[in-house]
Amino acid sequence: MESPKLIAGLARRVRDVGLAEDLAQDALVAALEQWPESGIPDKPGAWLMTAAKNRAINSLRRGTMLHRKHEQLGREMDAEAERLVDNLEAAIDDDIGDDLLRLVFTACHPVLSTEARVALTLRMLGGLATEEIARAFLAPESTIAQRIVRAKRTLAEQKVPFEVPRGDDRAPRLSSVLAVIYLIFNEGYSATAGDDVMRPALCEDALRLGRILAGLEPREPEVHGLVALMELNASRSAARTSPSGEPVLLLDQNRAVWDWAQIDRGLVALGRAEALGGARGQYALQAAIAACHARARTPGQTDWARIAALYEELAEVIPSPVVDLNRAVAVSMAEGPAAGLALVDALRDDPLLRSYHLLPSARADLLAKLGRMTEAREEFERAASLTQNARQRESLLERAAECARESR
Repeated sequence: MESPKLIAGLARRVRDVGLAEDLAQDALVAALEQWPESGIPDKPGAWLMTAAKNRAINSLRRGTMLHRKHEQLGREMDAEAERLVDNLEAAIDDDIGDDLLRLVFTACHPVLSTEARVALTLRMLGGLATEEIARAFLAPESTIAQRIVRAKRTLAEQKVPFEVPRGDDRAPRLSSVLAVIYLIFNEGYSATAGDDVMRPALCEDALRLGRILAGLEPREPEVHGLVALMELNASRSAARTSPSGEPVLLLDQNRAVWDWAQIDRGLVALGRAEALGGARGQYALQAAIAACHARARTPGQTDWARIAALYEELAEVIPSPVVDLNRAVAVSMAEGPAAGLALVDALRDDPLLRSYHLLPSARADLLAKLGRMTEAREEFERAASLTQNARQRESLLERAAECARESR
C-alpha cells in the first residue's frame, strides 16, 4: 500500500523512476529486518519514507564522492549534490498527491509501448510483484521482468520529465492513462486467454488505480466516467460465472447477487462525470449503458431502446465496429432479432472483426432466436474456434450442440 507513495515521493527528487523503486525496495527490506524486533511503528508510512529518504541522500552523497575524483567537475558537482540533498530533505515529506499523479503520468507515458505501460503501472502503482503480473497476464515471468526493465531504461534514456503534463499535451496524456487502467480492468473482467472467465484481482487493481486517480483529478469528468464504468461492470462479477466456472450471460444472471452498494458508487461517479459536463465522454457513455442494466431489477425492465441510442451516440464519439456490434445486439432486444441480424450481417466483412469471436457468437444467438438452428450451430462453432479462452470455448460448443439437437 505504501510502495507507490514511496516511489512517487522519491522519483520527484531523484528524477529516475528505476532508482526511486530501488530505494523504496531498500526501505521495505529494512522494515522487514527491523520491525520484527522493534515492532511496527505508529506511522509505518512515515517510517518507510524516512528510511527511503535516508537511502536517497546516502546514494547522492556516494555519487558526490565518486565524482569528486573528476577535477573538471570539482566544487560545482559537490555543491549541486548538496543542493539536491537539501531539496530532498526539505521536500520529501510534502503532500504526496501531486507526486502520485506525476508517477501515474510517467508510468503511462506514450514513449512506452502499451504492454510496457500496463506492466509498469501495475508494478509502480499497483504494487504487484513481477511474478503476480506475469500470472495475471499468463506470460512468462522473464518476459514481464524484461518489459519492466526496458520501460524504466527507456524513461531514463528519453529523459521523460517526472511531471504532470500541462496545456495541449494534457488531454492525450490523460487519455493514455485512462486507456491503460481500462485495459487492465478489461483483462480481468473478460480474460482473453486461459482457463478462467475472469481474473478478479486485475479488476480490483484497476478499480483501486481509478479511485486513486479520481481523488487526484476530481475535476476531470472522464476519470469519474471510467470509475463509474468499472464500478458498474464489476458489480455483476459474482453473477457472471456458475459455481463450476462457466460463463453466465447477462440476461441469465441472478441479480440478487449483484453488488448493489457498488452499483450505488458507480451511479454516484457517473453523476459526477455528467455534472462536470462529461456526459458525452466515451467512458461516461459506456457507464450510462451499464447503468441501464444496473437499474433494471429484472431483465424485462431493461431499457433496450435507451441502450441502443447510447451506443449510437458512442459510435459518433469513438467510431468502432465493436460498438456497432453492441448496438446491433441492443436493437435486436428492442426491435426483435430480425432487425438486429440485419445490422450484424452488415458487419460480417469488416476486417477488424474477422477474428473477433463475439461477432459469430452474436449472429448465432440471433439465428437461434429466429429458428435457424443449423446456421446457428455453424456460427457457434466458428465463434468457439476463434476464442482463446477455454471456458468460453466450452460454453460456445455446448450451445452449438444444443442447436444441433433442436435442428433434428
